[in-house]
Amino acid sequence: MNFFSSLKHNLVNNRKIVFVYKLIVAAIAATVIQSISFDLLEVYLSDSQIRIATSIGTDQKQSPNVVLVEITPETVKKFSGYPKASHHTDLLKKIEGCFNCNIVYNLRKTNGQLSNVDGSYEEKAAFAKKSIQLQNVFFIFDDMDLAGNGALLNSKLSLPMNALPLSSAPKTIDSKINSKSPVTRRIILDYQNQKLFHFQLAEKYNEDIKDKKNIWGSFEKSGTTQVFIHFRPNNTFPRYDFTDVYEGKIDKSLFNNKIIIIGENTFNSIDDYADSPFVLEGKDVITTSELHANMLETLINNNAPKKQPKEVNFFITFLLSIITLYVALSVKPSRGILILLGTFIIFWITSGLLLTRFNIWLDMAHPLLTIFLCYYFFIPYRLIIENRRSWEYLQKNKLLQQVEELKTNFISMMSHDLKTPIARIQGMTEVILKDDVHLSSTQREAVDTIKGSSDDLLKFINSILQYGRIESQGVELHKQSKDINQLLKDVIKKHEFLAKVKKIKINTELEPMFPVPVDLDLMKQVLSNLVENAIKYSVEDSTVTVKSREESDKVLIEVIDNGMGIPAEDLPNIFMKFYRSHNVKTSTIKGTGLGLYLAQYFVNLHKGEITVKSDVTSENHGSTFTVTLPLNT
Repeated sequence: MNFFSSLKHNLVNNRKIVFVYKLIVAAIAATVIQSISFDLLEVYLSDSQIRIATSIGTDQKQSPNVVLVEITPETVKKFSGYPKASHHTDLLKKIEGCFNCNIVYNLRKTNGQLSNVDGSYEEKAAFAKKSIQLQNVFFIFDDMDLAGNGALLNSKLSLPMNALPLSSAPKTIDSKINSKSPVTRRIILDYQNQKLFHFQLAEKYNEDIKDKKNIWGSFEKSGTTQVFIHFRPNNTFPRYDFTDVYEGKIDKSLFNNKIIIIGENTFNSIDDYADSPFVLEGKDVITTSELHANMLETLINNNAPKKQPKEVNFFITFLLSIITLYVALSVKPSRGILILLGTFIIFWITSGLLLTRFNIWLDMAHPLLTIFLCYYFFIPYRLIIENRRSWEYLQKNKLLQQVEELKTNFISMMSHDLKTPIARIQGMTEVILKDDVHLSSTQREAVDTIKGSSDDLLKFINSILQYGRIESQGVELHKQSKDINQLLKDVIKKHEFLAKVKKIKINTELEPMFPVPVDLDLMKQVLSNLVENAIKYSVEDSTVTVKSREESDKVLIEVIDNGMGIPAEDLPNIFMKFYRSHNVKTSTIKGTGLGLYLAQYFVNLHKGEITVKSDVTSENHGSTFTVTLPLNT
C-alpha cells in the first residue's frame, strides 16, 4: 500500500514540476516576444478590424459635429479658376450668423500667402478684415513654434493677411517613427504647455475635456500629450460644394452647432490628401480636411482608442503562450491546430469588439505571433521526442516479434513431438480394448480414462498446431461444393455418443439447399466446435437445436443450446484467442480458449460471419451461434 501511495505521490509531484517548467518557458517566451517591436504589424491588424467593423455597418452614421465645404474641380470650373479673396469674403457673409458655429480654413501656405487665394491687395485686406471681425474663423497650419518665440512666428503671412487668426494644427507623421506607416494616427493636444488647435476648439463643444486628464486614451510622448484618432469611415462627414454655399443654395441653419472646415479637393496637389486605415481596403485617400474632421470628432466625442498598458498585453501574451505550449506538447496536431485556430478567432473577435465598440486597443501582434512562434518552435521538439519514442517502440516491437516467432516455433515443434507418443498411447489402448483378455471393471475404466484423456490432448495439440500455422503463415482454402446439410448430419452423428452420455437430445431443422463451395476440413471443424460446445455447456436432459436455411444469397446455420449462457461483459471477447469467460473458468468443463477463435478465423476465410446471442438473465439462458456463408464466393 505504501509503495502505491509513494508512486502516486511521485507522479503528482512530477506533473507539478512539468507544469512549473511550462510556466517558466511560457513566461520567457512572452518576455522575449514582448520585447520585440511589431508596430507596423500591430497597426495593420487594428486597421483590418476597423475595416471589418465598417463593412458590417458599424459607425456609418454621418457626423453631427463637423461638415466639409470643399473647393472641387466643379468649383474651379464655375469661377474659371480658384475662388479669389473676394469670393471667400462673400462666402463668410453667407455663413455669418449661424449659431455656435466655427469656420476652419484648411488651406496651404506658400511664400507667405494662402495658396490659390488670389486677388488685389484690397480684396485680400477685406477678406482678412472679415475673418477677424467674425471671431469664429481659424486658419490652421502644420507649424509649431517654440514657447517664447512668438505666437506661430514661422506661420506669419505677408501683408495684408498678416493679422489672420492662425492656429497650429499639426499632422503627425508615423511613416518616420513608430509603426513606419503612412497613416496619420495621432492628435497632438499640447506642446510645451500650449494647447493646440484641435484641443482648443473641441473643448468648446465638450467641456468635460477641458482638463486633459479626462480625455480617454491620452498618453505622453516626446514632451507632448497625444491621443489616437478614432477614424470614421470615408465620406461620413457631410460635404457641400464651395459654389453651392457661395450662391446661397445651402440653408445656413444646417451649419448651426457645427465646425465648418473649408479646404481643397481638386486632386491638384498631393499635399491636400492623407492616408487612412481604409486605404488598404482599396478606397480612395481622404482629404486633409477630412483628416482634421476625424481629429476634431474624436476629441468632441472623447472616444479615442486607448492602448492598454504593457502589463495587460504581457499577461495576454503569457496566457496564450501557456495555451500554445499545452497544445504543442500534449494535443494531437490535427486537433491542436483547430484549438489554436479557435483561440486565434476568439481573440481576434474579442479585441475587435473592444476596439470598435469600447475604444479599448489591445495589443494583437504580440499575442498572435506568440501562438505562431511558440507552436512552430515546440512542435519540432515534440516530434523529436515522439520519434525517439517511436524508435524505442520499434525496437521493442522487433524484440516481441522475435519472441513471438520463437514461441510459435516452439509450440509447433512441441506439438509435433507430442503427437507421436499420443498416437502410440491411443494405439495401445485400442489394442487392449480389442484384445480378448478379460479386464476387470477397474482396469477397463482406467483404459477408457486413458483413451479419453489422449483424445482430449490430441484435440488440444491439433488446435495449437492450427493456431501456430495461422500465426506464422496463415491457412489456405481448398474449396469444393458440398451440401451443408450433409456436413451437419456427419458432425451431429460424430457427437451422438457425447450427447447420449449427457442425455441431451439433438434436434435438426434443415431446409433443402444447393451445394455451397467450402473447405470441408475447416468447415467441419467449425461446425464440430459449435455442436460440441453446445453439448458440453448444456445441462443434462436438455435440447440442442441445429438449423439451416437459405436467406437471399446466403446460407445461415444456427446452433442453439440451453446451457449456462454467456455474460454480456464476456460477449465481445469470446472470439479472442485463449479467452474463456469467468463462469466457464470456474466450472469443471475443460477447454483451450482456441476453438471459437479458430472457428471465426475459418469462417472469415470463407468471407462469412459468425455471431452469438446470449442472455444469462433470461429464464432458459442458453446461447445461439449463427454462421453466415455466401452461396457464391
